[in-house]
Amino acid sequence: IVPLPAEVKMGKGNCILSNKFIIRYDSEGEGEIQNAIYLQNELKRWKLKCQLRTIQGLSHGQPSITLINYHGKDDDALNKYELDISKNSIIIYGSKKSLFSGIQTLLQLLSSNNKKLEIKGIKLEIPQLKIKDYPRFAYRGMHLDVARHFFPVAFIKKYIDYLAAYKFNTFHWHLTDDQGWRIEIKKYPLLTQVGAFRNGTITGRYPGKGNDSIRYGGFYTQQQIKEVVQYAAERYIDVLPEIEMPGHASAAIAAYPQLSCFPEEDTKILSSTPWAGSRKGKQVQQTWGVFEDVFAPTEYTFNFLQNVLDEVMPLFPSKYIHIGGDECPKESWKRSPFCQQLIAANNLKDEHGLQSYFIQRIEKYINNKGKKIIGWDEILEGGLAPNAAVMSWRGEEGGIEAAKQKHDVVMTPGSHCYLDHSQSKNEDSVTIGGYLPLEKVYSYEPIPAALSAQQAGYVLGAQGNVWTEYIKNSSKVEYMIFPRMIALSEVLWSPKEKRNWKDFEKRLPTIFERLEKEKINYSKAYYDLQATVMPTKNYDGVLWKAESNSKIGKIKLIPSYISSVLTDYIDPIMIKGNINGMSLVLIDEDQRRLSHIIQSFSFNKATGKKITIANQPSPNYPGDGAFTLVNGVQNEKGLAKGSEFLGFLGKDLDVTIDLGAVMDIKKVTLHTLQQNGSWIYLPSKVEVTYMYAIDTGKNALLGPPDKMLSVDVAQ
Repeated sequence: IVPLPAEVKMGKGNCILSNKFIIRYDSEGEGEIQNAIYLQNELKRWKLKCQLRTIQGLSHGQPSITLINYHGKDDDALNKYELDISKNSIIIYGSKKSLFSGIQTLLQLLSSNNKKLEIKGIKLEIPQLKIKDYPRFAYRGMHLDVARHFFPVAFIKKYIDYLAAYKFNTFHWHLTDDQGWRIEIKKYPLLTQVGAFRNGTITGRYPGKGNDSIRYGGFYTQQQIKEVVQYAAERYIDVLPEIEMPGHASAAIAAYPQLSCFPEEDTKILSSTPWAGSRKGKQVQQTWGVFEDVFAPTEYTFNFLQNVLDEVMPLFPSKYIHIGGDECPKESWKRSPFCQQLIAANNLKDEHGLQSYFIQRIEKYINNKGKKIIGWDEILEGGLAPNAAVMSWRGEEGGIEAAKQKHDVVMTPGSHCYLDHSQSKNEDSVTIGGYLPLEKVYSYEPIPAALSAQQAGYVLGAQGNVWTEYIKNSSKVEYMIFPRMIALSEVLWSPKEKRNWKDFEKRLPTIFERLEKEKINYSKAYYDLQATVMPTKNYDGVLWKAESNSKIGKIKLIPSYISSVLTDYIDPIMIKGNINGMSLVLIDEDQRRLSHIIQSFSFNKATGKKITIANQPSPNYPGDGAFTLVNGVQNEKGLAKGSEFLGFLGKDLDVTIDLGAVMDIKKVTLHTLQQNGSWIYLPSKVEVTYMYAIDTGKNALLGPPDKMLSVDVAQ
């Protein structure tokens, strides 16, 4: 069962579910009937012969699945349920909401025992047991960006079903951004006529190898929004809409240029950006990143946003409206005379203060409509709005600060919760970068150690985010979220003391079987070959070590690109010079390839040598430690993959490489990555000091004195 219940007591024997069973519920409340019909339909969907009738009233001896409502008991507030399975009876106790959680647990038990189905599916065995269960966190969220790539209503419903199956209770719907406006606003038809479509999309990883020149877009009508919200409500899931402001506004500005600080200016597009169609006027963006055009804080803009919100808020029962607030560039505000006058007139400190002014005006309007705002952690800049909640994505610092200020917090740091990051070091498709394996998601603890017990009470929970710059279809959405979303569900639901990676790992085969049965596309990266480059004992080369979690695979070696011969892998492989395309392959007993790694090695005088580091790198870019810099592996894709770069924030890269002998050095090259849109910048200064050994017997230098030399920086 995932997420793991709080308490499980196994009984003796099994319950035989057959077509003699009926589904009973104990009252005529809409929720009880809804839950009973949901269970009935799920069993029908499995095409089992036990398509059970639903009847109101408690059982009188007939085998049954019975739903009993707590009717307002104290446990209701905890969303607690109980599941009691005996020989001829299955009983779920709970509130309307928690009864649904109990049904999900029952469905998992039934699914996991599908192999025991008798001929034609007439009977199904499940173990007798008792479960008492409740969630650890009140907020258990999953996000989906439909602005970068659009997904139809049918898939949105399927996504909500995925959330329901693993006991998430919030769907964060990212509806607007620079690349598309996705929600119908009747007062402003150009938002969807113009803002919902772009003339093309870059191909390949940012900044793009080209442009497909295909008009792309789509939007949801208000009727479709209502349909999705109702579908989610029937599964006890809140839909949290996000309307981005004041940044990420290019699509809205393309529709209504007067929302910009400079309506007459063309959208700024780099000459190097692959672009389709006109570059004149205001344009919906065709590439990814952060763009200068933002909402101007004028009365026209505020009236526009209030009118938009007046149409958005009635569509969503959620008590929160997400207003974005992230990555707001300040260049336009800095050069706008109107903005500078507004800063002075309101005694604001700077443009950060102007952002706070903007957010607080919107918050006041939303509060007056009976709702609250939530935004990304940049809304802390310049001062947090009085009643705002914060989603902490740039690490945990924003969430910690907000909780200390007694504001509600949802934790969603990129380090553990960004499910658009690569889940395999053996990249099989283009992603935005990063490296977030399954076990790291499972290891996440949403309560930061820096918070007191009282402050921790402001952490509502956490959320997984799915940004879709490089996710074009629903099959890849599934591939990116499964099984990592399942691991996150256990982080958010199960008691902290119950979580155990080894136990979760044992359940993975059953989890994968369930996904297979549901025909859900998922990643098997957990069983991928994983390779590590390590120093030798004498620093005279490097060692290449491979391993896999697969229980059925055997590792073989292919020496180079030009070879197709499989040889036995000897652990580890000693590398002492340049190699072009050595491969390791994981094969099963039928010689089918399950996973493979191709690696080249580029040696220089520093490769494999002893290296020490003064300052540890940022946790976001730890590489494989200091040895990353001398391991002979060069990044060939311009991607900040976790094992190939060290990143530093606020500290200098300061390393010492011991070459082990006096050598002639003619050139030093430092490989760096520049992706300003991802806040990855070139070093401001590079220094190399050559240090020479001292012959202690003769008390003499074995070379000239230390001197500073220049260095090439290769991008």
